[in-house]
Amino acid sequence: MKNVLLLLFLTSIVDAAQNEDKKLTLKKILQPITIDGNIDEAWSLADSATDFFQTQPYYGKEPTKRTVGKVLTTEEAIYGLIVCYDDKSNIQTNTGKLDDFGGDVVSLMIDTFGDKRTAYKFAVTASGVRADCRLLDDARNRDYSWDGVWFSAAKVYDWGFVVEMEIPYRSIQYDENLESWGIDFDRWIPWAKEDLYWCTYEESEGQRISKFGTLKFDEFRPSIHGMNLEIYPVAISKATYLRESVYKGEPNAGIDIFYNPSQSLTFQLTANPDFAQIEADPFSFNISRYETYFEERRPFFTQGNEVFMPSGRERNTGFYRPLELFYSRRIGKKLEDGSEVPLEVGTKAFGRIQDWEYGGFLAMTGERDFFVDGVKGHEPRAYFGSVRLKRQVLDNSSVGFLFVGKQTATDNNGVLDIDGAFRSSDWQLSYQLARSFKNSDGDYAGSTGFVMFSEDLFAGVRGRYVGSNFDINEVGFVPWRGTAELTAIGGPRWYYKEGYIKAILLYIGGILNHEKVDAFTDRLGVLGFNMQLRDNWGYEITFLGGRSKDLDKEFGSYEIDVSSWFNPSPKWNGNIYGGYQKTYNFSRNYLAFYSWLGSYFSWHALDMMDLGTSFNAFVEGNPDNKIEDITYNARPFVSLTPVNDLNMRVYFDNVYVRSTKRIERIIAGLLFSYSFLPKSWIYLAVNEIQDRRLEHDTFGNVLLERMHTTARAGVFKLKYLYYF
Repeated sequence: MKNVLLLLFLTSIVDAAQNEDKKLTLKKILQPITIDGNIDEAWSLADSATDFFQTQPYYGKEPTKRTVGKVLTTEEAIYGLIVCYDDKSNIQTNTGKLDDFGGDVVSLMIDTFGDKRTAYKFAVTASGVRADCRLLDDARNRDYSWDGVWFSAAKVYDWGFVVEMEIPYRSIQYDENLESWGIDFDRWIPWAKEDLYWCTYEESEGQRISKFGTLKFDEFRPSIHGMNLEIYPVAISKATYLRESVYKGEPNAGIDIFYNPSQSLTFQLTANPDFAQIEADPFSFNISRYETYFEERRPFFTQGNEVFMPSGRERNTGFYRPLELFYSRRIGKKLEDGSEVPLEVGTKAFGRIQDWEYGGFLAMTGERDFFVDGVKGHEPRAYFGSVRLKRQVLDNSSVGFLFVGKQTATDNNGVLDIDGAFRSSDWQLSYQLARSFKNSDGDYAGSTGFVMFSEDLFAGVRGRYVGSNFDINEVGFVPWRGTAELTAIGGPRWYYKEGYIKAILLYIGGILNHEKVDAFTDRLGVLGFNMQLRDNWGYEITFLGGRSKDLDKEFGSYEIDVSSWFNPSPKWNGNIYGGYQKTYNFSRNYLAFYSWLGSYFSWHALDMMDLGTSFNAFVEGNPDNKIEDITYNARPFVSLTPVNDLNMRVYFDNVYVRSTKRIERIIAGLLFSYSFLPKSWIYLAVNEIQDRRLEHDTFGNVLLERMHTTARAGVFKLKYLYYF
């Protein structure tokens, strides 16, 4: 054990030393910088970051164009300047909206706690579009829900463009006792497909916070103490379709509050929220015995959710995913008749003290009656709670504790968890152990994962065990009760510094998957090939084969998966994927082949307009090896952004079934959103669902199946920030 700890310690020292020559001194000025894209004389006082490093498309090659980064400070804010040299004709100045932009873009990233694991990222395009996020787990993950109050401007010149940023200290959290922060700059040049960083990173690992440069304080420490209070009154006007020509009007109001009483605590409260600006979930086709997972997109739950995430989630490879013990979509969930349980009030508190991070969550949902096939059901009032503690250990690793629970008048359901991760820049070992409770019943579950991605080798091992009585269906997403799974794959990787081919990965391995309900362990072999090319195109092919068993039927199982992704120019991007397998179809209760083909395309048609669509075809076979049915799903959209931060998006989600030769469902949506001030919004949302579900006339007679409106709503919402 001592040898293992010594190895971890020495690895962290080597990682940290890679950019020890990347140092800037943060110098203080008396007057604020005017944020307008003009280079004020005060910037001549700042140290310059000039020797940028190319990571894409030719790792380590001299950058095509010169870039300069600088920082200054006043008592109130830190300022960033990034000067980008280029021919004016090359610079792409697309209009856009927050968190959805294209064109030339630069970023400033700062590790304000010096923990080498987390950092703020502030990005601005050449046209002035802003976006921000939190970098997590040594930059292995991103939290795009974080939304800070900061200011920026961009200006294009004949010789390039300039971006200026102002980040008030009261908008971020930091350790007042530090003598320096971690820092890095990033620049993306679309026409050259070139990604530049100030700091140097290994080609195989990508950016790492643990290898940031140093921003040293010069007789100055940020120490702003204000109310740090954000209040968002919300006005809502909603019209809901009841029946032909009959609508129900619902004027309403709500409030959101963010409060940072100290650099170590953030408090968040929402009362009577409305999530009408969220698009309907995409269509999901599922023939497995387990329910479908949908991402959380409601703002209250996504903001600050990284505190409650278990350690070890891998964004880059996606190989290891810990058990989802806190699945916020269980709160205010949809019922069987399509109605939603109302969220009446919710609050969060999270922060950090030295090496500790902590978080707490409370929510109350209201009662709701619902009807399924004429039978009345009732969802009782419920209280949800969660507590999270996490401690940094061994410089860049962590260990944590999580509690999640739900209580009603009759039931008590929840889970306790211990999790953590040991990590270096190119590998991570994660673990998780959980115990569920449902009234007096309970069981254990756990997962573990090891991922290593080096210049010439990839290796991954992951395992998962879920006890038969591990039931957290009211608070989490772990539907695989009574199962155990072990996957191990690995193989060589070749990276080419020159030429059309960028990298090749060949991997081989095996999968063991035991399901207690079948009293059998599936045994599969895996063989895969991945190639990435320098024109932002690549593809992957994976073969699986072995023995499986479902519902007393043992069979030879096989599967082929193919995917390809491409981004040949800043105006086009997309991916195509498909597969073919022999498997058990639980929706039809027989063994047969199953195949799928899907794609996504997006085209930046004009500076202010994006067009795109997803398309999927799901082919179900039958025991006679013939096609039983095909289900088609398309989701085209049009997005218009005439000016920055103002967007109108229209989309249609339709489902066509070959056997009925007709469209079975259509979802149409329109969303107008305008951020007229930082974190202040106007929304107008209209959504409609049409399908062929059972309907009756005024006399109770069943009508012939027809497309008819089953839900329609229009919402106007105004959200305004008061910032103290």
